Amino acid sequence: MTTSSTALIDHLAAQLQSVAALPHLGVIQAQGEDAANFLHNQLSNDVLLLPVGQSRLAAFCSAKGRMQASFVVIKIAPDTVLLVMSLDLLAQTLKRLSMFVLRAKVKLTDASGQWQLRGLLGDSARTGLAEAAPWQTVSVDGAHTVALYPAVLGDTKVQRALWLGAASQALPAGAEVSTEVWAWAEVMSGVTLVTQPLYEAFVPQMLNYESVGGVNFKKGCYPGQEVVARSQFRGTLKRRTAMVHSSVALSAGQDVFTPPDPEQPCATVVLSAARPDGQGFDALVSGTLESQLSGWRLGNAQGQALELLPLPYALLADI
Repeated sequence: MTTSSTALIDHLAAQLQSVAALPHLGVIQAQGEDAANFLHNQLSNDVLLLPVGQSRLAAFCSAKGRMQASFVVIKIAPDTVLLVMSLDLLAQTLKRLSMFVLRAKVKLTDASGQWQLRGLLGDSARTGLAEAAPWQTVSVDGAHTVALYPAVLGDTKVQRALWLGAASQALPAGAEVSTEVWAWAEVMSGVTLVTQPLYEAFVPQMLNYESVGGVNFKKGCYPGQEVVARSQFRGTLKRRTAMVHSSVALSAGQDVFTPPDPEQPCATVVLSAARPDGQGFDALVSGTLESQLSGWRLGNAQGQALELLPLPYALLADI
């Protein structure tokens, strides 16, 4: 954080004990006896061996290994898998995934209208999950609560969870908080989903997915698998996602520069949100490792300086 004030951290953490609507997310349903096997062959993570009632993070890539979408994958039955994703990419992702169905016994549909989605923070998340590790899932009476990476504020961790319930189901208890506060907590977790401005901008490791359980390097082939594996095993990763603070607003897809190379963007804004206390903006930025050391500037080499903040998790070393 840009201030070591314990009072500020306590103030922020106190606001994150609540429930947020998630209108920016949607749900694709894969149903049929081949559902898990089909998705296993399309995504960066293991879906075939995913236990019923559990979840994983996964990416859907182009043949060049560039992320076209990413999901929280939830297997709710042996023949039914839900993909929670950014709503602005849902229609085109559903269309592209459907191109690969061929003779597989699986039906892909937009199931967004069948599910209520809520983000749980702090005590609201702990109610159903206790201290569950990220991606662990608790399913009760048809509702599913997925543990996410926590928001980290100094030495304080605020638990986060994704809740899915049927349209007729009672919502989880907790004070309502804005989607903007949820977005800020997401930034402070260091883990986010791909949105439209980031379409085909990154291989999964550029969003740190290999470090937060989003890539399985032991599973079989999927689109882009060779590029993703080569990036990891040959040590060719040049970009990583870092956390930054800014006094001015940032937007996803915005270019970031460094003074030593003012003509070429060296990084891209992934996700940004205002701090709940009004003290500037925090963001995730994916950029070259060299430029992180030289300093990042927003928009151009003379733009607003971005202050690097520590990531809340360790990065997996290149293999």
